[in-house]
Amino acid sequence: MRLRMKILFIAAVILIAGLYAFTRNDRYHSSFFEDFNTSVSENFTPSTDGRGADFIWTFGADSPNEPGTKILSLKIDPEDRAGAGKGPEIISNDFTHFGTYAARLRVPDVRKIQPDVGAVVGYFTYQVDSVPGLSEIDFEWLLADPEIIYIGTWTGLRGDLKRVGRTINLASGTIYNTSYKERLSGIMNPLTGQQNQPETIPVIEGYDASARFYTYGFNWYPDRIRWWMIHPATADTVVLWDYSGSTVGIPQNHSRYRMNFWHTNSWPVETNPNSIEKPLHPYETEIDWMSYDPLKN
Repeated sequence: MRLRMKILFIAAVILIAGLYAFTRNDRYHSSFFEDFNTSVSENFTPSTDGRGADFIWTFGADSPNEPGTKILSLKIDPEDRAGAGKGPEIISNDFTHFGTYAARLRVPDVRKIQPDVGAVVGYFTYQVDSVPGLSEIDFEWLLADPEIIYIGTWTGLRGDLKRVGRTINLASGTIYNTSYKERLSGIMNPLTGQQNQPETIPVIEGYDASARFYTYGFNWYPDRIRWWMIHPATADTVVLWDYSGSTVGIPQNHSRYRMNFWHTNSWPVETNPNSIEKPLHPYETEIDWMSYDPLKN
């Protein structure tokens, strides 16, 4: 009898420990607005990637371009290796999922210093789980041409990732492509119909992601993703891409909310095939705030 009670007690302890680990590892953020006004963050943790360089991120820094604004400063280290995740990055403490994401940020202007730089600023969600695979939704800017925005998603399992994406130039109102591709085949297929809305975008005169702060965001639903930005003059919402009509490419599993800055030696910007040089200086990206509102119900 005592042995049986002991076994039941041990089983109960294991069950409670398992439930605790499950709830601990699957916590989700409620709504938040992170303004980076102080030297610590309530919602994000820096990713060190094994490095100890304190200068690569600073919470509560003074903006060098907008007096009176406190920012999250991300500085790329010229000694960083190439590749996503090898530069400074912040990652949400808990998971996020369907809902509304927004951020106000400014990328650095380095074209006069290093026109062929290979550097990427990423505003995105990212999480890899073994069964459902990758859950990523992104905005990306390549510093060699800050008039261009790359938006899209990555889904699928390692070795068989799938991409839906759109590349746009807001200064000229150009949509370079809206497409679907599988990494294994490498074939890019144009998207049409509901997957290609809007079919045209308005010109935002003088748009340059490095010239000032802009507000960007996306709405993530189970059957639709809508990328947008706030027009700097009218404050209207400018829809960059409203992807629907198929669940292909729409992540279904939870993710982590992130911002990063990294060197690419293999991805040149659309308008400059030479833009893969290693950054020569600790260029700075400024993030004023980031917010998240989970989808109700």
